[in-house]
Amino acid sequence: MSNKRFTLAITGATGSAFGVAVLRRLAENPGVEQVSLLLTPTGRRCLEDETELTQEDLLAISPKVRHLYENDLGADISSGSHRQDGMVVLPCSAGTLGRIASGTSENLVARAADVCLKERLPLVLCVRETPLNRIHLENLLRVNDSGALVMPLMPSFYHRPETLEDLYEAFATRVLDRLGLAEEDGRRWKG
Repeated sequence: MSNKRFTLAITGATGSAFGVAVLRRLAENPGVEQVSLLLTPTGRRCLEDETELTQEDLLAISPKVRHLYENDLGADISSGSHRQDGMVVLPCSAGTLGRIASGTSENLVARAADVCLKERLPLVLCVRETPLNRIHLENLLRVNDSGALVMPLMPSFYHRPETLEDLYEAFATRVLDRLGLAEEDGRRWKG
């Protein structure tokens, strides 16, 4: 379980604080060697509007975090020969979902997701859109049928969160589970 490499994309939908929680947890995990961070232009704006964090703040979380530019289609994660262990898009905008569902690799987020699908690596899409129209629903089915895990940004409340941070962290636990990085968390359902 050591030396894992993951990609995290924060795209232009509300809920970027959930992505930050996943980034922190990936960076803190001793089994993770590297996290490639992708911020779309609207993802960067949502991040700053919602959390007052900047790209530089995210890079300062850990030396394990490296930033890749959305338009760099020559980046290592755009190739199936690059060793990688999975990708999370959180939040995943409806536009990003559509690009992934259609297989267009016009930016590094869509291309890295496409690589995960073709290489059968975990791809977790935390879609944040409401209400959903038929196009969104069809795109969700397309990515699901192609091997992605659709995990809508729907936090749980059974653990009785007292802060927004509790919501972010409980959701991050579920995302890390999907990547094979199960951690102890007192917020898990106990029955």
